[in-house]
Amino acid sequence: MANMIRRTQGQETSPSATVWDPFRAMRDILRWDPFREGESALGADYQTFLPRFDVKETKDGYVFHADVPGVKDEDLEIALTGNRLSISGRREQENREQNEAYYATERSYGSFTRTFTLPDGIDAEHVNAELKNGVLTLTVPKRPEVQPKKISIATGDAGAGKAKA
Repeated sequence: MANMIRRTQGQETSPSATVWDPFRAMRDILRWDPFREGESALGADYQTFLPRFDVKETKDGYVFHADVPGVKDEDLEIALTGNRLSISGRREQENREQNEAYYATERSYGSFTRTFTLPDGIDAEHVNAELKNGVLTLTVPKRPEVQPKKISIATGDAGAGKAKA
């Protein structure tokens, strides 16, 4: 593991840590997040967990997909109030021993809440939620009266059987 860098309390230790590397400097600049500045005041264990959602509209309703690996179904709460769909949950951090050496810690933990405003015409009584293999799938159907209906076109061929003279 010659290319591994050991991180302890936010500091890197490696043989090349004293040599200036312009590429490392650029990576550090591009990774900078001004909203994480207050992280040290909140504690070293504070990290943001925010699952990403895919939302699509079908002819029958709306389908939400979210990757929530490590979140248990009892740690999820889904609420529909009027046309506002709120999804909240929590992913717990694993216990760490003080004497363990971590070479990378990139996974995030914590609580999240996402709220979506749905258009009018949803059927709040038949919303379905399923958590399978770390993927949350929500189906919000449309009421039958707002679903698109196919309208047939009447043809005006009253004289279709007549021969041309």
